[in-house]
Amino acid sequence: MPLSYILLSITAFAVLFGFAHRVLDRMKMTDTWAFLVIVGMIIGTFIPNLHITKYVSINVGGAVIPFAVSLYLFLSAENNRERINSIVVSILAAVAVYFAGRFLPAEPEAMIIEPNYVYGIVGGLIAYLFSRSRRAAFIAGVMGVILANVAQAVVNSITGVKGAVPIGGAGFFDAVVISMIVAVFLSEVIGEVREKIQGGTSKKHLELKHGSMASSLTDVFKEGGKEDEKDKK
Repeated sequence: MPLSYILLSITAFAVLFGFAHRVLDRMKMTDTWAFLVIVGMIIGTFIPNLHITKYVSINVGGAVIPFAVSLYLFLSAENNRERINSIVVSILAAVAVYFAGRFLPAEPEAMIIEPNYVYGIVGGLIAYLFSRSRRAAFIAGVMGVILANVAQAVVNSITGVKGAVPIGGAGFFDAVVISMIVAVFLSEVIGEVREKIQGGTSKKHLELKHGSMASSLTDVFKEGGKEDEKDKK
């Protein structure tokens, strides 16, 4: 079974049992919708590719559905700053994936890991490192691989190379899934750790008083004020 199917199956179970509810809520996606998207991506890989040109085709499960979800998340972004961040990081991820394909050995046997897995990991890492939200990380993780495929198709057309480019299809489906999951997983896990650390640091100057959190510094000023009033009397 391809790694992408295994990862999507694990993600589907996580969604069903509510483990992904928090991250989906932050991305404005319901559990039901996310589960249907995952199932749709898997089923979509069995649908014949949609041919754009003689050598360029697009896969429903690996490109059409992920792109549609990314478009929804892009349009539902909270502000233009997040949209711009999504676009910029998607381009950065695409450049990284494209050049990874250019510099990696042409023969998969020369590598200890499947090249498409590397593309997915590279795209996911770039998407996480430069994104400022889970939503932007998902968009960049998906679009980084898809745009890299599109760039390869354009280069092939310009240089006259007649190699087939299945956008989101064949092994590129693995890359899309891995990139998407790596980006969101890192954003959620590391983001949670960072928020807890920052939250703990910001409350270090607070102490529990009368059943509620109160600032020690504020209490000092209050106590000082009371002493001043006593002196005046």
